[in-house]
Amino acid sequence: MAAVSISSSPITQVSQVPTHTNLQPQLLTRLLLDLRGKRFSVDRETIMNLPESVLLCLFPNGLVLSRQSAAFSDGGENEEDEEVYAVDFDPDCFGYVLDFFRSASDTFYGTATAPGLFAAQQQLLDGSPTDFGPGASQNPLLTKQAIIVLREELEYFAIPPKDGNALTDENGIANTSLLEIKRRCGSNIMEKRNIFTALQRNVHKENNIAEQHLIDMLCMSGFNREDEWGFRAIEPSRCCISSIALVHLKTGIVHHPAGQNGERPVTIDYNQMATAQKLLLFWRKPARKCWWDGLEVDLAQSGEPSQPVKLWARRVWTLELSLVRVNFRTGRISI
Repeated sequence: MAAVSISSSPITQVSQVPTHTNLQPQLLTRLLLDLRGKRFSVDRETIMNLPESVLLCLFPNGLVLSRQSAAFSDGGENEEDEEVYAVDFDPDCFGYVLDFFRSASDTFYGTATAPGLFAAQQQLLDGSPTDFGPGASQNPLLTKQAIIVLREELEYFAIPPKDGNALTDENGIANTSLLEIKRRCGSNIMEKRNIFTALQRNVHKENNIAEQHLIDMLCMSGFNREDEWGFRAIEPSRCCISSIALVHLKTGIVHHPAGQNGERPVTIDYNQMATAQKLLLFWRKPARKCWWDGLEVDLAQSGEPSQPVKLWARRVWTLELSLVRVNFRTGRISI
């Protein structure tokens, strides 16, 4: 049998084409977002610092960190023109979240002119193992600013009296009277801004001990029982109300006033720290709770006869813990 020479082998005859390493999509350092007509230019690190539940609302199909064809052009003919990404999210809610995270970052990590709380907490990391257990340096609550994120997505349904004028046509389209009832129902719910009223009502109705424990845990960790939603708005063209509340997690770390030597002593309430560490279960793992809430409301305005309506609301709560990280390029979060 004749041997096949190496030079005639079809394998060796295939030319070796050098692999190109420049085919990777260009990573974006900043994203230009168009939120219902209002634009935000946001640093990529800032986006990555946002809560998971908020990111899912901003980018339901996945977070874009490189140039994609899904973005629409800003009108330039140059490939280097910044791309604009359309996002269906309330711009005022997004601004509220950015402002809160910026303020929390400045307070904890400090600014160019003022040191933050983190600098004073260094002694907790440098202390002996008996000061706060052997894993003090591994406790993220000592090195990062923790924020509790509570969101509510509420869909409401109005059931008007059968003998009223609020009707739908053969295509299921509401008439003017029914649209007005829906509008007034939305305004009625918007006026009730207290966070825990609806859930507390459900606790009394169902005698749900787990829900009461949830309220107690949140109020021990940063919320107050009379707190109101930080942001609350009706979604356009929908019977849906979106709400969000942000608070600093109470870690039990106490910063005392500066002494005569100028140093600010820092102590830890160990019981409060143990409670705060339970919230770490919700870090990058948002938990959701859904329940129905039914009330009879009177939508009559001044001078009008009584207009009772059965109002049902489907409430979905999302609870999450977010840890604000340091932007290693600038030393602080960039917004």
